[in-house]
Amino acid sequence: MLRSRRGAAFSTRCCVLDAVLRFRLTGLCREPLIVQGGAMTITDFSTVGAYAAPAAKAPLERTTIPRRPLRDRDVLIEIKYAGICHSDIHQVTDGWGAGTYPMVPGHEIAGVVVATGPAVTRFAAGDRVGVGVMVEACGACDECRAGQEQYCPRHVGTYNDRDRYGELTYGGYSTHIVVDESFTLRIPENLPLAAAAPLLCAGVTLYSPLVHWKAGPGKKIAIVGLGGLGHMGVKIAHALGAEVTVLSQTLKKKDDGLRLGADHYYATADEETFDKLAGSFDLIISTVSAPLPLGRYLKLLRTEGTLVHLGAPEVPVELELFDLIEGRRSLAGSNIGGIAETQEMLDFCAEHGITSDVEVIRAEQINEAYARVLASDVRYRFVIDAATI
Repeated sequence: MLRSRRGAAFSTRCCVLDAVLRFRLTGLCREPLIVQGGAMTITDFSTVGAYAAPAAKAPLERTTIPRRPLRDRDVLIEIKYAGICHSDIHQVTDGWGAGTYPMVPGHEIAGVVVATGPAVTRFAAGDRVGVGVMVEACGACDECRAGQEQYCPRHVGTYNDRDRYGELTYGGYSTHIVVDESFTLRIPENLPLAAAAPLLCAGVTLYSPLVHWKAGPGKKIAIVGLGGLGHMGVKIAHALGAEVTVLSQTLKKKDDGLRLGADHYYATADEETFDKLAGSFDLIISTVSAPLPLGRYLKLLRTEGTLVHLGAPEVPVELELFDLIEGRRSLAGSNIGGIAETQEMLDFCAEHGITSDVEVIRAEQINEAYARVLASDVRYRFVIDAATI
């Protein structure tokens, strides 16, 4: 990911939507909001409440962070809920490297618009919105023109990144966020905000490869792992009309898997599973971040089948190329989805009544929740109530 270091130059005007905006953000503004006849000026960075990791592997703690003044096409969002993604833990602990601290994680954000810049046309006060893994891209490269901003070499992550002005980005474990309207998603009215928040990462991370590899009627799909990602894969693949099998280490979540929409459920700790299912699947999607014996899973594919890896292990994995050559099998990866595809996913989930199974927690429970995620003790996504930050 490329990180620009240009100096900051910020627009300071934004539209006042309502008298309710005569507030200081959660009482934490460093400078007052100055209301002047239908517009308000933010004279300096506003500081808002957040939970941050002060250093790699350190517990998260309450703090304040700066949020930029609204630029012309920005929206100010009051965050209602923020999902806890396993990638938050990878980054907070610096498991993937390149961590910048203090780090405010969170890229599964659901909230309500409270103010807009003067050039904003898509959103207004009170709109239910979400923010996912990206907050910026170049808009000019082949990937951006194809609606695949997630593969733009200059895309900017919602946190642990630097925007085009060189400012550090802070994520959704906070009370408010400022985002360009082009990277803001509309959350349909029938999706509860708490249960919709994880769709902004977990949902589109599964929706994109399932649609790309044409999961649907007549296709046999296997989902490896039944966690925050895997349970979304089961729901979406089922809604697309595919025959869905869950492959998990044990059978302890079998009842849940079948309830979520799986047709079959197998334990990979049972050696007979791999013999029984050899050559069975058109598509296998691995949602686990632990290293897998790829050869064993590739042999579960039909001829010309594809194994898609979504989890990113912190250590290298081994691959025997003959496992690809025999059967013209493919090994692929997939990374979230573009902005238009993410909106498509939200609308699809609204149409099919799909949300994440969530456990809502208070902000002071974040560190405990991290430990429980690592112990696979959540069904299936923790979501932070931002009102408790």
